[in-house]
Amino acid sequence: MANITRKVKEVEGIDPQAIPYDALVEAGEPVILKGVAQGWPLVREGLQSPQAAMDYLLKFYQGRPVVGSTGDASMKGRFFYNEDVTGLNFRATRVRLDDYLSGIRDHLGQDDAPHYYIGSTDLDLYLPSFRTENDLVLNNQMFERHPPLASIWIGNRTIASAHHDMSYNLACCVAGRRRFTLFPPEQVDNLYPGPLEPTPGGQVVSMVDFDEPDYERYPRFRQAEAAGQVAEMEPGDVLYYPALWWHHVEALADFNILVNYWWNMTPAFMDTPQNTLLHGLLSLRDRPQAEKDAWKAMFDYYVFGPAERAGEHLPAHARGPLGPFDDMQARRLRAFLLGKLNR
Repeated sequence: MANITRKVKEVEGIDPQAIPYDALVEAGEPVILKGVAQGWPLVREGLQSPQAAMDYLLKFYQGRPVVGSTGDASMKGRFFYNEDVTGLNFRATRVRLDDYLSGIRDHLGQDDAPHYYIGSTDLDLYLPSFRTENDLVLNNQMFERHPPLASIWIGNRTIASAHHDMSYNLACCVAGRRRFTLFPPEQVDNLYPGPLEPTPGGQVVSMVDFDEPDYERYPRFRQAEAAGQVAEMEPGDVLYYPALWWHHVEALADFNILVNYWWNMTPAFMDTPQNTLLHGLLSLRDRPQAEKDAWKAMFDYYVFGPAERAGEHLPAHARGPLGPFDDMQARRLRAFLLGKLNR
């Protein structure tokens, strides 16, 4: 088992009507808001029994197939790669939610149960009206500018290997128990990221098995352990963590449900930095080190320094993409780039 002893900060007594979202974002650290979602009807049903939670969920289901992933007991819940990393160790298919929940129910309490996992599934699309009874109070201008996507995650005892998302996250444990193990973004080198594709869930994952870390193969993982934090969540707890933090997620009960809210803090016209990273692999990675050092200075000047620096000495009409962006400026630059790429 990974050796991580530091606990994520827990805060008691937060008013669900007045969650301090601005302070959470400004602090830039994970924090558990204890019991903030304990008033949700689904939390109450889940505390009664898995069947009660399933029955409650299905009140909102209208038959649209969801993506259900299933793996054998031998995978020990870790949705990952096969032994030689030529594919994945589970099967993902379109299924009816009621049928899938029946499969979970039929194996409750069995040590050798198959592992069932429904990943990020749009609540408003697949379970319409669910949020009229179960929802965080998102009374903040931040969410008016950047509306969150609310998703649901359902399964039995499963593990999502450490990965990062580009969004800020509020994760609500609403049935069962969850353990999040979190690492700041600068630990990427010590987490040994896997292939860019395929990936088990859409994001690059750590190759380290947290249950049995191989320190000879992954020696720098000890440094990641020293920087890690663990969040133990009970039904009704809400975990906030910032964008790009790595998180390893374990569902610890025979039936678990998590609801999360993702949002970004950038205008919709901005491209994803992941595309920039991929193009960097193509255009920069294999150049001589001296050239790479020079380009690093260029990026620091044009990209990673103050946004206004590269254009502040130019007349406003001459700044082009060095000036403030809007939707039209983004369209022009995107068209210019497409012309360059389609050479």
